[in-house]
Amino acid sequence: MENSHLKTLKPEEFRRLTGVKAETFAKMLAIIQKAIQTKKAKGGRPNKLSCEQMFLMTLEYLREYRTYFHISKSYGISESNCYYTIRFIEEALIKSGQFTLPGRKALLKSDMEYAVILIDATESPIERPKKSSDITTQVKRNDIH
Repeated sequence: MENSHLKTLKPEEFRRLTGVKAETFAKMLAIIQKAIQTKKAKGGRPNKLSCEQMFLMTLEYLREYRTYFHISKSYGISESNCYYTIRFIEEALIKSGQFTLPGRKALLKSDMEYAVILIDATESPIERPKKSSDITTQVKRNDIH
């Protein structure tokens, strides 16, 4: 997948496509590049995808929740490689600690007011005829097995 089209997008379109602002994308990309450099310092095969492509692939997975199969076909890699790459990038961002959500206690201590929205999502049973032994089928009537 070509990344040159990302540079021509307007900020609103970039955010719609990736789910993050361009500045946040650049900060995350810098963290990922450092993580890849430390991983590749030991040696090994070069990656088939660029750092930017790997990160874009991860954002696609998180934003659209496409299957690994579909993403791997889009980027021309194997399904397992797609899984390992996305997992590596997620772990690298988590380890950095810069892009974590505040914990429960921090939210309780803050002075923000929260609006609570309740959604009625109760389950209602589907109305179906009850099973009974009175109902006979063609098989039972004709004794066909």
